[in-house]
Amino acid sequence: MTSLPSCGGIGDLGPAAHEFTGFLARAKQHIWQVLPLCPTGFGNSPYAGSSAFAGNPALISLEILSQWLWIDAKRISGLAGRTGNVDFDAVEQRKLPLLAEAAANFLDRGLGSPELAGQWAEFEAFCRAEAAWLDDYALYAVLRRKFNTGAWTEWPEPLRRREAKALEEAFAQNERAVAIEKALQFAFARQWNRLRDAAAEHAIRILGDVAIFVNMDSADVWVHPEIFELDKDLQPIRIAGVPPDYFSKTGQRWGNPLYRWNVLKERGFDWWIDRIRRAIALYDIVRLDHFRGFEAYWAIPAAEETAVNGEWVKAPGLELFRALESALGPLPLVAENLGMITPAVDALRLELGMPTMKVLQFGFNSKGAHIHLPQRFKTDTVAYTGTHDNDTTQGWWDAASEKERKAVEALVSPVNGRPAWPLIRAAQGSVAETAIVPAQDLLGLGSEARMNTPAVATGNWSWRAPQNCWSDEMAARLAALAEVTDRDNDPLGKQGARDQGSK
Repeated sequence: MTSLPSCGGIGDLGPAAHEFTGFLARAKQHIWQVLPLCPTGFGNSPYAGSSAFAGNPALISLEILSQWLWIDAKRISGLAGRTGNVDFDAVEQRKLPLLAEAAANFLDRGLGSPELAGQWAEFEAFCRAEAAWLDDYALYAVLRRKFNTGAWTEWPEPLRRREAKALEEAFAQNERAVAIEKALQFAFARQWNRLRDAAAEHAIRILGDVAIFVNMDSADVWVHPEIFELDKDLQPIRIAGVPPDYFSKTGQRWGNPLYRWNVLKERGFDWWIDRIRRAIALYDIVRLDHFRGFEAYWAIPAAEETAVNGEWVKAPGLELFRALESALGPLPLVAENLGMITPAVDALRLELGMPTMKVLQFGFNSKGAHIHLPQRFKTDTVAYTGTHDNDTTQGWWDAASEKERKAVEALVSPVNGRPAWPLIRAAQGSVAETAIVPAQDLLGLGSEARMNTPAVATGNWSWRAPQNCWSDEMAARLAALAEVTDRDNDPLGKQGARDQGSK
């Protein structure tokens, strides 16, 4: 969502998002995949969020808040424009204070204003419905800003350990700031639901993303330290990552604390049930990031500087998912099963009936990699030209070996140095039930538009689509491809799009 050319220097849930929905409709597309919507921490990664339940306030549209009478249009007229990559520091310094101002205005005027009476009633209902996570998250967000330590583990000891008296005093002393955070979460939810409704009108489903692990500096770990591998000082004992792989010779040391799966099992996996319940309330389909970690995960001693010296540890796998299904019913899940996938991981996915992911960029360097090429696909596949962790297809081609380039052209014919659309056609023309195209590949952009480079902590996530790039010509080109590949009719139909997440 941050990649939309919205007003305010960062993509948001406002007019640009609704315009993009219209483009997708004209292009006869039926799934819009988005990265996690959570508030982000250091490095601005949506996979290192400060809450597994909250929405990112930076995605709230000030333009829509102005329409709601939360803030005067003159106050937002000088915001950064719709062009250029995201400057996250500038967004924090300029947009976030205006969001807080708007929320404060709503709190001051909402109860007694006839124009805002309906919104106020919705707000109160929202606070009651989401209290299980909202209250603690709002206080966490306030304290994180107040102490400016970069981690809750450096807060005063009574708050670190969530002593009852300290929490009571913190809520009382920060009542106004906590209420502002709640109002912002309400604004996010209201704008997100309206965008989903607009998408559903065109039979467009939202494919969201749930990261398997949560950030150490998050409300989740602060509120529930007992379900994570922490020592007596509330520091991680072991952390998450992956061993050396395609992306990094030293592996990826993510730093997320690992779960105490035995504790979660004793509690009936309650926290995970709440998390997936939240996900299917937000999205129509849910991609489970790092699915292989539900079968076995790479555990790295926290003192290690790289991910090399870790070990595989068994996870609850099928037992967890059966508990989720028992509590929530059939779930619309997609397994992100890239990387070192074992027969046990495949067996778990097949037992659960989840689609698999295949990425064309991975398919050209050896015979063993051909599982990522269309001739090897099965129908239970979500096919990609590339993902947010890959270079763009153009960037990948520019750096590809001669062997890989020859293999590409053997499959799709000469590409004349422009491989994106030939590979898009290969993915769309396959038997894969779903085919997803990164926005950068639609635009044929190079490495300058790459979203993320794994194992690199900074400089990621900032790409934004150029303004006015989603043209009628491109919509017609996509629509024609959808028609000839029989992807123009949504299998759920118009009504199913909005209802899928609750089934």
